[in-house]
This record gives sequence, structure tokens and C-alpha cells, in this order.
Amino acid sequence: MPDRPAHGQRFAYVAAFGIYTMAFLAVASPWLADVVRIPWDSVSQFYPQFAFLARSFASGQSPFWTPNVFAGWPQIADPQSLVFSPLHLLVALFTPNPTPRLFDAVTFGLLYAGGAGVMLMFRDRRWHAAAAVAAALAFSLGGSAASRIQHIGQIQSLVFLPLALWVLMRALERSSWLAGAAAGLFASFIVLGRDQVALIATYTLVGYVLWHWLDGPGRRARLAASIRPLALGALVGACVVTMPVLMTELLAQSSNRPEISFASAVQGSLHPASLMMLAFADVFGASDFNREFWGPPSIPWHDLIAHTGLYDSQNTGQIYTGALVAVALLGFGLARGALWTREIRFFTVAAVVTLLYALGKYTPLFYLLYEFLPGVALFRRPADATFVLCALLAIVAGYLIHRFLEGTLPPLLRWQHVLATAAVVALVAIAVALAHQAGMLASAALPLLWGTGFLAAAAGALALARRAARHGAALAALVLAAFSAADFAWNNAPNESTGLPSARYRALPRDTADETVAALKARLKASAAPDRRDRVELIGIDYHWPNIGLVHDFDHLFGHNPLRLGDFERATGAPDTVAAVRAKFTPLMPSYRSTLEDLFGVRFIVLGEPIERIDPVLKPGDVNLVARTGDAFIYENPRALPRVMLPTRWQQADFGKLIRDGGWPDVDPRRTVLLERPPADAPAGDAEGSVRIVRYQNTDIEIEADAPSGGFVVLNDVWHPWWRVSVDGKPADILKANVLFRAVVVPPGKHTVRFTFHPVAGAISEWRDKLGGARR
Repeated sequence: MPDRPAHGQRFAYVAAFGIYTMAFLAVASPWLADVVRIPWDSVSQFYPQFAFLARSFASGQSPFWTPNVFAGWPQIADPQSLVFSPLHLLVALFTPNPTPRLFDAVTFGLLYAGGAGVMLMFRDRRWHAAAAVAAALAFSLGGSAASRIQHIGQIQSLVFLPLALWVLMRALERSSWLAGAAAGLFASFIVLGRDQVALIATYTLVGYVLWHWLDGPGRRARLAASIRPLALGALVGACVVTMPVLMTELLAQSSNRPEISFASAVQGSLHPASLMMLAFADVFGASDFNREFWGPPSIPWHDLIAHTGLYDSQNTGQIYTGALVAVALLGFGLARGALWTREIRFFTVAAVVTLLYALGKYTPLFYLLYEFLPGVALFRRPADATFVLCALLAIVAGYLIHRFLEGTLPPLLRWQHVLATAAVVALVAIAVALAHQAGMLASAALPLLWGTGFLAAAAGALALARRAARHGAALAALVLAAFSAADFAWNNAPNESTGLPSARYRALPRDTADETVAALKARLKASAAPDRRDRVELIGIDYHWPNIGLVHDFDHLFGHNPLRLGDFERATGAPDTVAAVRAKFTPLMPSYRSTLEDLFGVRFIVLGEPIERIDPVLKPGDVNLVARTGDAFIYENPRALPRVMLPTRWQQADFGKLIRDGGWPDVDPRRTVLLERPPADAPAGDAEGSVRIVRYQNTDIEIEADAPSGGFVVLNDVWHPWWRVSVDGKPADILKANVLFRAVVVPPGKHTVRFTFHPVAGAISEWRDKLGGARR
């Protein structure tokens, strides 16, 4: 067990934290100063979720369900929703109208906290403070965390890993109950990400526990000493994650992707050639606006080198974790054999296993993990493991730098020096050969020269830091921090994937003056009626538009999310996002002129191009062009039906067949509702009544119905098993109506119908039903 740091080392770490903070802020300043904004999924998917969370709290509503996307969506079960992100939740509670700039600041706050966790772990191990700064900056500003910073959920899963490791080590080495509870809490924050990074990070923690038990003599004593803190940690973690994980599992089972096939998953493998980007940040042109990307799986690579069968974005392989990390791994780790030192051996093994996972189809390991390791089959793109891989490499490299600064590395033999030099020369030679084969030698030449220059400069910075360390750890930390800040400010500067001009996203803030948003809000307000809450479709405008209704509180039929309810996707053809064009129509929704489109109440269709290009079967008068803005064409659907209706007749229908084949029955939805099974108390008469919305909130909808002969109160929101309904305060059954919607039978007379969302009780009930069905 490492001793507690001495007074001098504690002072060195105080100074090191200050140096880390200054270097971090310097590199993050373009985002924090609102010059650029984290683009793509950050503004399209995650900022709107954050804004919805804050808006819900400010209005006294529950954020567990939203009507603003996909005709209704269970936020509480969605890993993308940020409902269980501790920092986002805390900020949303106290900020009614968060800006995109604040959202970016929260993201960098998370990365800063992750780097601080690395430093705390190094401090406990009494490793050199300057090495801790280098490792922390590599963790928070390098690797996939930098190149794929737009993936906020995966960032959140990653940043709690060092903090969890820090307190887990304390719990195991000191048999500390308090540290065990903290480890369970931080581990639960990882699990709450409910993504592939969370899965791999969780297995890393489990692997560390097993390693601690089995590594060296005294196994029985270590096992016995760890039982109580681990048990308390498991209890704390289980209390936090059980219901969210259960809800997500149930959502996955009813979603469009309950499991990813092996063939689909390995399309997201990390190509081995991408490993060159550990040493040469932009050899393939992935982050340069003015260069063509030519690395795997680009068109030049496919056409001139080899077809990979991969389906990855160009930033997936950007894993540059800094020149200091590359030099430490090559010069201190491989060349001097220090990677297998007992203090760091677990992290070396974990990094190798994670790398093999990330390579996916290029190694046999991923197939075995996919088949036998729980959770792996739920996720696509094994290359997501690079988030954890780069974090582990930062820790390993930090330890090697610590050994170098302390002068405890094995001596560098002549053959080892030759081997290290040959490895760098081989990397350059391979890159040159590939660039020549792809016809991109001119494009790759300058990045290779820059990369070689940064590697040489990193070696020089390490030598200078070692000399500076004789005069104090803080001075050495300052040298390495200055180099790292310059390295990341240049090689991981804002680019097409990580930082685009803030002005591009003027439509996002709630107080925007964007003309398309203003025109849409005005028309929705003008169309409001007691029975109406009209929906819109926003298609092909820009990447950050599909979830914008979450910010501005209007209901978009589609949205941006890799998860959708399975029946909804099959009935509507809803894709991940409609940022470009509508992916397809379906048998049940074959055109904008269709019964299902009308039932959804899509009153306004906002498109980035004329509607006839998307739906050529439309006839004049089917929809009307009512506005033309700089970004969009706004059409009105005059047949859009109200959100609530009171039909008095019913007709049986096979919903599965309707989704598969289409062919809506020739009935008026205002008069006749389609049901899969006969209702228990069907209305006896046919007298028309009236219905109106009294209160419409996220999870609480109150409707007044006047039904002279009884009828069906139909709410044209997506049916979901966690909703409950009462009629005049008495529980009633929610019927699945018109394929996707909700209905309840009301007897003759005036009634108050209330729909409420009960995710915990609903999830438990659904789980019990599934278990009961499995037993039968």
C-alpha cells in the first residue's frame, strides 16, 4: 500500500493542479470564449436534451417523458437524454434557460474532472507531479475524448473512470468503507452512461478488482480485506443504477435495435492503419478543412488501397493522445521494457485487451467477446473502445514519464536504442508507402513532417523537464504542461469534427430571432385550439434541427436518436435523424397525404427543399405552401387531425399487418377507432360529443370529455406501457388504438380523463409480465 504523500509532495501537487488548470483552460479557450461550438451530435442531440431538462425543471414538470420528438418518447429510459448525468442534472436544476455556450462549458468541465481524477490517482501512488500533469492533459485533451468530443454521453462515461479507479484503489489497499462507497458511486455514474464506453470502463474496474486479488502472494488476505468495502460499493452502485438500467433494457427490447448483429457491429471496427495517428495526428487529413480525407474507410482508401467493409466516420480513427504519450510508450515502454513493471502491469494488459476489442474484425478476440461477454452484442462500432484505450495509454505513459523523471528506468542498451529509432522510421515509411499508394503523398508529407517534429520536441521537453525536476516538481510540470498545451492547441485544434463557428447555430437558443423558428412558432400559436396540439416535421434543414423542438417546446414527429420505438419506426420509417432528407415512406405512411400522417396531427411540414422533390405523388391542394424563409419551405397540411378525439364506433384491425402491408380501412378516424381486440365496455350509442385538453404537460395530461352516448377518448400520442389512465379518478385500461396511439372507453356523460406517466411502477410491472411469460 503506497504511503500518503509527504508534505513536499503535497505542495508539489497543489502547484501541479494549478498548472494543469491553466494549460487546460488555454487549450479549451476557443470553446469557452464562444468562438467555436462543439458541433454535430452535441448541438443536434445532446444540447436539446439539456435544454429540455432545464425547461422541465423551470416549469415544474417531470423530464421523464417528452412529447417533443417521435410523437412521445421515454426520456427516463434513454441513455442519450442526460436525465441521469450528475453534472448536467445539477446545472439544469439551477439554470432555467441554459445556452449552448454553457453546455460546452459543462462538457469541458467533465473532461477537466476526469483529468483531475488522473492526478489524484497519481498523487496516491506518489508518482511524480509533473508526470501527473502530462497524463491528465493527455486524458482530458487528447485521444478520442478530443476528436469525438461531440459524443457527450460517451464523454460522461469516460470521465468518471479515473475517479472510480482512484477511490477503488483506496478501497482495496486501505480496506476503506468510505472509499468503497465512493467507488460504487463513481462506478454507477459510469454505468448510467449505458453506452459501449460505459460497458468497457465497467469491465476495466472489474478487471482491476480481479487483478488485485490474484496478483502476487497474500491473495486470501487481500480478498478478505476487500469484501466489506466492495460490498458497500456494490450496494451504493446498485441503488443508483438498477432502475435506470432496467428501464433502458426494457426500452431496448421494444426498440428498433434490441441487439446488433455481429456483421453490423464489426463494420465499426478500428482499422489497424489508424494506429499511426497515435504518433502523427492528422496524417490522413481527418481534421483539415482544406484536405481530402484519405484514411480508412474513405473512398481513396477503398479505391486505391483496399476495400475495408467499414462504416465509420472519419474522426473515429483520430486517437492522437499527444507526442509525450507516443515518445513515452515507444522510448520508455517498448524500448526499455518498462511496460511490464508491476506497478503499471494491469494498465498495460487492459490497454492491450481494449485495443484488440477496438480492432474488432481484425482480431479473433472481438468475436469471442461478442458471443460470450454480456452486453457487447448491444452495441455497434467496437472502435468506441478507443475512448478507454486512449485513457489507459495516458495513464501508462504518465507512469513511464514518472519513472524517467525519477531516473528509475532500466538503462537504454544500444540495441534498444536502435529498436526505438527503427520503430519510428518504420512508422514513417509505412505512412509514406500508404500515401503513395493512395496518391496522397503530397497531402501527407507536411503532417508527417509536423508529427516527426512534435515527437522530437516531446523528447526534448522530457529531457528539459528531467533537468528542471532537480529544482522542483512544479518547474518540471510547467515544462511538460507548456509543451502539452502547445501540442494539443495545434494538433487537436478546433476542426470540422470538434469546433465550428458559433454563429452557425443561431436557431438553437430559446430566445433566437431565427426567421424559420419564429414563423413556425407563430403559426403553431395561431392554429391552437382546445382539442389541438399540432405537430410539425422538420426535414433537411441542417444537422442541428431535428431535436430543436426540445428547446423551443413544439412537437416534431421525428427527431435525432439512434433509438426509436420499434413499432413507431416500422410504421413511419423514422430514421436516426432527418437532418438531410426523409429516408423513406412506408406502406402505412406512403405519402404526406395519408391517414397516419393526419392522425399524428402534422399540421406544418418544414423542408429544406420543395416538397414535390420528396413526395412526387402529392397533388395540388394536398398541402399548401404558407411561408418561405432563408432556410426552409413551410407547408400546411389542412387535414391534420386534433390531438384528442371522441369517436363512438370501433373496428377490429390487425396492427402488425397494417404496419407490414398498409391499406388503412376506409373509415373516418373522427368517428371510428381501430382496435386489436374488442373493448370490455363498448359504447352503445352514436351521438356525437366533444372533447378538449384541460392540461397538457410532459407526464400529466388532463382531458374533459362530453360523451352523450359514451365513446372512446383517443389521444394521438404514442402508446407506451408505462402510461396509466383514470376516468373521473378511477383507474381504467389504456387501449392501443389506431396502430400507435392511446384510447380509453368512457361511459355516457361528462368525464375527466387523466393520463399520467409512471415509469418506475410501469417498468416493474412490464418486467414481471415478461418474466411470467418466459416461465409459461
